[in-house]
Amino acid sequence: MAGQEITRDKLAELLNEDLAREYQAIIAYVVYSQVLKGAEYMNIADQLVEHAHQELEHALTLSRQIDYLGKMPTVTPKPVKVSDKARDMLRFDLNNENETIINYRDRIRQCEALGEFAMAEQIREILVQEQDHQIDLATALGEDVPNLGGRTAPRAVRAKKKKR
Repeated sequence: MAGQEITRDKLAELLNEDLAREYQAIIAYVVYSQVLKGAEYMNIADQLVEHAHQELEHALTLSRQIDYLGKMPTVTPKPVKVSDKARDMLRFDLNNENETIINYRDRIRQCEALGEFAMAEQIREILVQEQDHQIDLATALGEDVPNLGGRTAPRAVRAKKKKR
């Protein structure tokens, strides 16, 4: 969207793409939380249940904003990847969270460009939770949190979250 002017219709279209990603996340977290096996994955499985609840809240917030913009919220999720390997499923989730974070950062700027500051604040709240999900998943995979053009979570933050 760089260099392209945002309109309310385009913002609603982009929010619908975000909503489809939230549906994808809900489905993935519900399934992954139940099929992850092994002691090393029990902590993250419990976190995924919590993530699923948060993603539902995100979907409700986005639906409300899309309706506010005069459009119909989508009913179709993006495809959900599955695997027999727990690490693959966590990797799928981490990749999806990374994409979501990048998109929400753009969405905040787009909302502000339209003077929709309250909407931008609601998306900021979603972004905070998505970044927490990213930290949880990277930690479970034993990886550093990807730097997506913003600040990388300090190791102390990741270590603190891991102890929960």
